[in-house]
Formats: sequence, structure tokens, C-alpha cells
Amino acid sequence: MKNRIISFLIVMILFVPSLRAQTNNTDFMHSIGKIYVVVAVILAIFAGIILFLIYLDRKISRLEKQFDKNG
Repeated sequence: MKNRIISFLIVMILFVPSLRAQTNNTDFMHSIGKIYVVVAVILAIFAGIILFLIYLDRKISRLEKQFDKNG
């Protein structure tokens, strides 16, 4: 699990500067100021998916321990 988190952080560190390099192009969402809302919604959804996966991982681990104990 720690390897996944570390891999995710490394990818984000490498990916974010490339996004900042593309700020010269203005598009519709950026021009009306709604790009930040879109980014916030995407980040919220992504965070929810990550938290759900962590919850499932813990639940599955607990079930595997219980199964090994009874089996």
C-alpha cells in the first residue's frame, strides 16, 4: 500500500510542472474563471475514489485474516 502511495506522489510531482508549462494557452473555461471549479470537482472525486479504495483494502485484509484464522 505504501508503494502505491509513493508511486502516486512521484507521478503527481512529475505531472504537475508540465501542466503549469501549458498556461500560455487560454481556453474557454480558464477565460471565464471556472477552471478552478472543474479542477476542485475532479480532485474531490479522485480523493473519494482513493479513500474508498483504502477502505476496501482494509476491509479485505481483515476478511482475509479472519478467513485464515478459521480455515
